[in-house]
Amino acid sequence: MKRSKKLITSLLFLLLAPLMFMSTARADITLGISDWPGWVAWYIAKDKGYFKKYDAHVKLVWFPNYIDSVNALSAGKLDANCQALIDTMAPLAKGLPLKTILVTDNSAGNDALMVNNSIKNFKDLKGKTIGLEQYSIENYLVDTALHRHGMTQKDIKIVNMSTGNAAAAVISGRIDGAGVWNPWINRIENQHKGHPLFTSKDAPGLIPDLVVARQKSLKAHRNDFEGLVKAWFAVVRFVHKHPDAAAKIMAPHVGLKPKEYALSLAGTRLFGAKLNQEAMKPGHLAVSLYNSTSNTGRFLIKAKAIKKVPKPEKFIDDNFIKQASK
Repeated sequence: MKRSKKLITSLLFLLLAPLMFMSTARADITLGISDWPGWVAWYIAKDKGYFKKYDAHVKLVWFPNYIDSVNALSAGKLDANCQALIDTMAPLAKGLPLKTILVTDNSAGNDALMVNNSIKNFKDLKGKTIGLEQYSIENYLVDTALHRHGMTQKDIKIVNMSTGNAAAAVISGRIDGAGVWNPWINRIENQHKGHPLFTSKDAPGLIPDLVVARQKSLKAHRNDFEGLVKAWFAVVRFVHKHPDAAAKIMAPHVGLKPKEYALSLAGTRLFGAKLNQEAMKPGHLAVSLYNSTSNTGRFLIKAKAIKKVPKPEKFIDDNFIKQASK
């Protein structure tokens, strides 16, 4: 009888042990990523073991269509997402409980107003047809470029179309120019069908890219998010020291050759600890999110995409970069 009790106890332990383990195991936080060099770089953290090194339980969730990732975060289907500031403003304006915990990068040439070779300057641009996705990053870039040269969107004819279609239309000669990002910039140039009239390199701080997280997830998985930020800083160090090796890791995830991807990577200014500290505080620096929020907000209000500009101090949480920088 005693033996049978011991046997039953042993069997129960064997049956329940996996369930006990499952109940105590930490669940991964989900981070949405899509096709942008500053976000594809997260695969380096996975490949080099940085998540494991910094005890961050992270699951990367790939989105072929970027805007789907923004919508997934807003719907509570992700813990965090990689997205541009301009696409974060509307959810914030609606009162969604989101926090910016990291700046992954600033576009530094990877977004451009591409025009055909007959257009040499902004005077030549008047009356021309430009394809872009309205209210998008490229729309904002073109609007900024026009404003800096004493023009408005009324001086050109804008055709609302996807980035890929706009680039194809420039290459085929159906439109005069387009607001596009890489790899479309390189493809237009490689086919000698156009050149950049204005790029994000001409406007530092204009297009910040972020990791935005839900407040509920930040509270529940604080250690994982701290490890996530540490892993990112390690990624930035690796890319700066080994750009070719970084391109080899990243390129297969977007179906490009490493040499081709290296061009896109060069047009992205990755933000390590120091730049993140500068970005998350008020000041006159171009990289400050406080300045970017104000400028981007004005554009979105003019476009009637939002009614009120969210206050940076309400949605910026610099605690994670402070901890990771120690």
